[in-house]
Amino acid sequence: MNWYEKLNQYFPIEEMKSKEHMELLLDEKSDIYHKDEGEYHVLMYVELTDFVFIDYLFVSKDARGQGLGHKLIEKLKAKGKPIILEVEPVDYEDTDTEKRLRFYTREGFEHASSIGYRRRSLATDEVNEMEILFWSPTKESEETIYENMKKTYNEIHTYKDSELYGKSYQPASEVLTLDTENAVPKPEVVDDESTDASGKPASE
Repeated sequence: MNWYEKLNQYFPIEEMKSKEHMELLLDEKSDIYHKDEGEYHVLMYVELTDFVFIDYLFVSKDARGQGLGHKLIEKLKAKGKPIILEVEPVDYEDTDTEKRLRFYTREGFEHASSIGYRRRSLATDEVNEMEILFWSPTKESEETIYENMKKTYNEIHTYKDSELYGKSYQPASEVLTLDTENAVPKPEVVDDESTDASGKPASE
């Protein structure tokens, strides 16, 4: 079974890119789109200057419980950049969704609760909702995660989509939303309005 067949058996059709799409990314965007493959795993990820995006992570049931998933995540964390990924909301009739979420929570990932993600699948024509998870050593704000998700969507998810699928995905502005009222701000924000023209605190 090749790497694509492994992913295709594990992930639902609405989440899968075509093999042609992924091979094109590996070929034409080889500077940022990567495949880490072993006997018991397939990891497809994007590495840009300021973040990493996990496109797909598959670990064979034959290797479960051996810490392989943890080792792969640690390898990405060692890059010292925020890591972002998409997961299906937990479906209690599908135990894989719960296991997946539990795994990432255990690895220190947080739910970006202010980011909405709803995309119409070109394969099924159904609208699918996903949750955005992230891990950040630099305590990035959810606004930054949102901007990075838009970049990933435009550069990776919709790359040459009309050429590959005969039709285009929705624009990022329709798929990704940010609830600014509930966005978790980045810590240590300096409020410049608290100083007067002399640079002294306004309260003085």
